[in-house]
Amino acid sequence: MKLWGGRFTKKTDSLVHEFNTSINFDKRMYAYDIKGSIAHVTMLAKQDIITKEEADEIEKGLLSILEDIDNGSLEIDGSFEDIHSFIESTLISRIGDTGKKLHTGRSRNDQVILDMKLYTRDEIKEIDHLLKNLLEVLLKVSQNHTKTIMPGFTHLQKAQPITLAHHFMAYFEMFKRDRSRLKDIFERMNELPLGSGALAGTTFPIDREYVATLLDFKGVTLNSMDSVSDRDFLVELLNAISLIMMHLSRFCEEIIIWSSDDYKYIELDDAYSTGSSIMPQKKNPDIAELVRGKTGRVYGALMSLLTTLKGLPLAYNKDMQEDKELVFDAIDTVKTSLLLFAPMIDTMTFNKDTMYKSCQNGFTNATDVADYLVVKSIPFRDAHGIVGQLVLHCINHHKSLDELSLEEYQSIHPIFEEDIYEAISLETCVNKRTSIGGPSEESMNKVIAINETYLKNN
Repeated sequence: MKLWGGRFTKKTDSLVHEFNTSINFDKRMYAYDIKGSIAHVTMLAKQDIITKEEADEIEKGLLSILEDIDNGSLEIDGSFEDIHSFIESTLISRIGDTGKKLHTGRSRNDQVILDMKLYTRDEIKEIDHLLKNLLEVLLKVSQNHTKTIMPGFTHLQKAQPITLAHHFMAYFEMFKRDRSRLKDIFERMNELPLGSGALAGTTFPIDREYVATLLDFKGVTLNSMDSVSDRDFLVELLNAISLIMMHLSRFCEEIIIWSSDDYKYIELDDAYSTGSSIMPQKKNPDIAELVRGKTGRVYGALMSLLTTLKGLPLAYNKDMQEDKELVFDAIDTVKTSLLLFAPMIDTMTFNKDTMYKSCQNGFTNATDVADYLVVKSIPFRDAHGIVGQLVLHCINHHKSLDELSLEEYQSIHPIFEEDIYEAISLETCVNKRTSIGGPSEESMNKVIAINETYLKNN
């Protein structure tokens, strides 16, 4: 059954029907469609547009459809144009002509945007839950590794010593911002579009504020044309999901590098690795690689929807049907990625000695040598040059800064004393950086405590 057709004299071409239909993907919204319809008929009865008995009969019929789809006794028929027509047709077949009153005072245009908002609200909550779970894992790892020294990098070159906790908490801040963005989107989108009709509202005396209350919206949209053509919240959501995937992808890149034979900073659990069909020694970080690869897929959804919307005049256009597959796929992708990523992190092991030795071999304490000279009243620019000479000397003699003798230090500049060795120990280099946001154990414990409170309250 189609929800239209009275003015048509010919059947829709079969290819046109197949091209036009959306039920194969919008069927996942069946529960939201029924939820919105129940709120709608409840309001219609309250406003005496239909009788209380009719509303009760429609609601009972809709709930029976929901139950039967949930338990598998009713299969969604793919021959229908969309999930809305399937549910309405099924309702009419079950309760008769009363079911035909369901659509009074609304259009598919405001109905579908309501379904998308109801669906999106729940998915935002689910993504936020998965992000919080990841944050809890990152916090736990960080709590256990405030003393685990490793190199910090710029340009993929060893730069300065940090701790594993400091590195992981950098990602904690990224994912915390992701949660904040989702919260903003939820708040901004949480306005009821139902009652906007096709584009110009309705002549029936509906009560939109009442429906908003029934469906837990903070209020109603204020322009019916904007209401049915608005897909901003989906663009915002895809943007937020893209950022989540970007953060996951950056983290995955480091996991892939760190698990390589040349680094050996970490060992992935067997449950989150795969092997090679020909090389028996291989242990591949395929989950990290797949998450990294799927990031482009989510970016594609964002760019596709932006491109779809960029030239659309007001109000509703069929092009907007393209939003669903893009959003559904992106949401599925980010949820699966988060679901796998958190336990992958939780089960990996860290090779502390390897990370520590890597710090020793990369001149990561060179800046601290310069700071040592500045404390002894040498201008920083001069100190920078002196340390550059020391590093060159180390390279030529295959030594680290820790391995230079005091005579070698003094051959570059006489101001060096025995205390240089304590000043450039990796522990000193890390733990003297006590400003908030730095890698010292003192600073990290403060940050971890702040974020423990954040997780308890959010």
